[in-house]
Amino acid sequence: AKDYAEACKLLADKADYVVINVSSPNTPGLRNLQAGKELAKIVASMKKALGRYAPGTPLVVKIAPDLSAGDKREIARVALRHGVDGLIVSNTTVSRPAAVLEHSRGAETGGLSGRPLRDLSTALIKEMYELTGGKVPIIGCGGVSSGRDALEKIKAGASLVQLYTGLIYEGPALVPEMKRDLADLLRAEGFQSVNDAVGANTKVKRKKGGSWWR
Repeated sequence: AKDYAEACKLLADKADYVVINVSSPNTPGLRNLQAGKELAKIVASMKKALGRYAPGTPLVVKIAPDLSAGDKREIARVALRHGVDGLIVSNTTVSRPAAVLEHSRGAETGGLSGRPLRDLSTALIKEMYELTGGKVPIIGCGGVSSGRDALEKIKAGASLVQLYTGLIYEGPALVPEMKRDLADLLRAEGFQSVNDAVGANTKVKRKKGGSWWR
């Protein structure tokens, strides 16, 4: 927790929002910090540091897709109890779908991103949205490379969508293309805005409200 707070002291006033990344599969032992008590300590320390060095800066937690049911419940509990401003769902996965394992290098260690992660992360978005009752904004991440991918993340509960692997393969032109496609899909499905579509595929009856990113 002290390391995270020290980084916050040095960098938080330069950020639009601060992310606690306890989910990288490439750092030995890091994912153990996603457990309830450990995560709660880090969040509490970061909230205190932000209050001192960068008041008003949102605090977001980035989680892994490879979580047990108990871990998911604990993360939701911590997020709600400590007033976390959002969850990034999700980081890369250590699992390997059959189609990946068929590749000559498919069994290499490390985090897997891109299309093989898409459905796994979307399912986790829905689960975390329902576990938090739609009260914690979710940034959907993992396997997004089209307007349709973005909409599926949004309907699962994401208020924002983040790209990484898609940008590597498609470049910056992917962003305006996705925006156009997403706007067309929203209209076709009868949604007036992205906000109207958030959580549409979940059991949560969401109340509309303000957002820290506006």
